[in-house]
Amino acid sequence: MIEIPGPAIPPPRRRRRWPWIVLGTLVVTLVVLVAAAAWWLQPQPLLPEATAALASTESVEFRDEGGWLSFVPRAGEPRPGLVFYPGGKVEPAAYAPAAQAIAAAGYPVFIARMPLNLAVLAPDAADAIMRANPGIERWVLAGHSLGGAMATSYIAGHPGAVDGLALWASYPNADLSTLPLEAASAWGSLDSGAVRMSGPEARAELPPAATFVEIEGGNHEQMGWYTGQPDDPPATISREAQQAAVVEATLDVLRAVDAGS
Repeated sequence: MIEIPGPAIPPPRRRRRWPWIVLGTLVVTLVVLVAAAAWWLQPQPLLPEATAALASTESVEFRDEGGWLSFVPRAGEPRPGLVFYPGGKVEPAAYAPAAQAIAAAGYPVFIARMPLNLAVLAPDAADAIMRANPGIERWVLAGHSLGGAMATSYIAGHPGAVDGLALWASYPNADLSTLPLEAASAWGSLDSGAVRMSGPEARAELPPAATFVEIEGGNHEQMGWYTGQPDDPPATISREAQQAAVVEATLDVLRAVDAGS
């Protein structure tokens, strides 16, 4: 009997594994990137004085407005208001003690809450604060570090919207030299960026009558009540002393705006 061969059975196909390897690699890479971003975006730790200042006092009413923290004097006639932009990766509460001191002197203070604690993501945050407080007719904008740079960007893009500027350990991100603006810039002498903050470029981009205040022995993080600022030399003066100096420089701008109203 002649056997007729059946159809040939093809060898089993190998599964292509490379798409799964590529997908797995992409997933792992994405997880690592997300974890790294989450770590990098962690805000600097607050000091106890910061959270303690988030409260009303006999002379100042505190409110958390969602998009900002407000510190409003309980008594006195309406005076110029201060909008404050926090430094990069620093929570608004870090500036609450300074806000309390400025408000106790008679000037309302509003600290903007920034997306991911980065003012560069909301440079126009002052708009909503000003709209919500129509009773305040004149405004001063202030900011620490990245917040100060974004404050200057806001002023450059909204000429006439504010009457004063106070930079805390920062420098202009735009040329404001021709604007009718009361201005002051304060920084610590030990700040790693002090040369840029005090240099001719920074001075040329602010109005000619701007005041420049170098706080001897101060550093970067003592502009707020937080800790852990990377690459920041230790200060040789107390945080209280540095805060008093920068608050006074800011009050000088507010008083000048107030006098000109």
